[in-house]
Amino acid sequence: MSPDRGGVFDVLLGLVRRGLGGASGTGEQFVSWIHDTDFVRAIDFLIAQEALTGCVNLASPNPLRNREFMEALRSAWGIRIGLPATEWMLEIGAVFLRTETELVLKSRRVVPKRLVESGFVFQFPEWPGAARDLVHRWRDQAEHA
Repeated sequence: MSPDRGGVFDVLLGLVRRGLGGASGTGEQFVSWIHDTDFVRAIDFLIAQEALTGCVNLASPNPLRNREFMEALRSAWGIRIGLPATEWMLEIGAVFLRTETELVLKSRRVVPKRLVESGFVFQFPEWPGAARDLVHRWRDQAEHA
């Protein structure tokens, strides 16, 4: 997740800003995420770890359910309520965004076991703190645009 315009965070925050940032579908599906700062730090860490080879998941060690993910994003923005999106609503939205609802509705619970076991320490391991930082940076960019 990064606060850059046009990215996933920008789209999700846009929904929140318009009062549509509630749960997607049932809200029970897991969302795996990583803060852009930790993503870059993890890449640097992996480059320096010559003994670590093969696939390594780059995601926060704390995936959470979509309902909790969106609740924390709304809180970071400073609003309490967001209208939920049912599956049929997401189908319509996906047509306009030229995407698939599976990206939102399918549960993805990815944990970075090998990365953590190798000694990497996340600066943003929990979504609420990451969301607050990203919202702050998004607002700074908006002010300077």
